Order: sequence, then C-alpha cells, then structure tokens
Amino acid sequence: MEWEFTAEAVVKAQVDYGLEAFRRDLAEEVRMNLGAADAQQQAQTFDLIYDMCYALATNRDLDGFLAAYAFDPPTCEFLRDVRPAMSGNIEMLSAILQRMIMDGVEAGLPLERAVDRAAAQHVQAVAGSA
Repeated sequence: MEWEFTAEAVVKAQVDYGLEAFRRDLAEEVRMNLGAADAQQQAQTFDLIYDMCYALATNRDLDGFLAAYAFDPPTCEFLRDVRPAMSGNIEMLSAILQRMIMDGVEAGLPLERAVDRAAAQHVQAVAGSA
C-alpha cells in the first residue's frame, strides 16, 4: 500500500492512522490483487498475509513464522513470494503498534502495562473484524 504520510508520522502522532484503518486498507489491497477469488479465499488470504505482517512487525523472523505452516509447502512458498511486497505494510503496522504503546505510556501507564494494553487492543481489533 502507499500512503500520503510516513510510518514516522504515525509514530509521532502527526497522523491519525490506526489498526482498524490499516486492516481495512490491507483487506482492500488483498481483494484487488486476488481479482476473481471468492470471498472465503479473499478472507483466508488476508488473514494469512496480515498474520505474517503482524509477526514481522513484532520482531519475529519469517522462518519462525513459517514453521507453523511447514506441513503446507505451497503456503510457505506463497508467503515467501509475497513477503518483499509487504515491507511497507510491515513498517506501517509496526508504527501503528508503537503508537498504541506510546498512547498508553502517555496516558500514564508503565511501559509493561502499555504493551499489554496495546496487545489487548490488537486482539480486540482482530476479533472484531473476523
């Protein structure tokens, strides 16, 4: 995806771009790239790509993420192929997550609680869009 702002602007709260907007935009990007795929295939592909972006945005490595799909070589190959195109998305998602943590810290939470709160917000956002 391309934005009219940078990941740095998100981290610095110069732009209001949150997790829900990112997920919506990524879902649209997946839909556009899949073309004639049915809704279930689009949803599954979005979930897979989003999970990879989230794992990499939270400092997991690709091989560690792919270990869960070792039984499915075509999925691993697909994710390895799509990974380079996701660099900007991973960077933006990382910025959004950092901003969520910083919002907690700025609200007076200790860092550990701010991280926990951001993680809970992430779970809620993902569950809410399922």
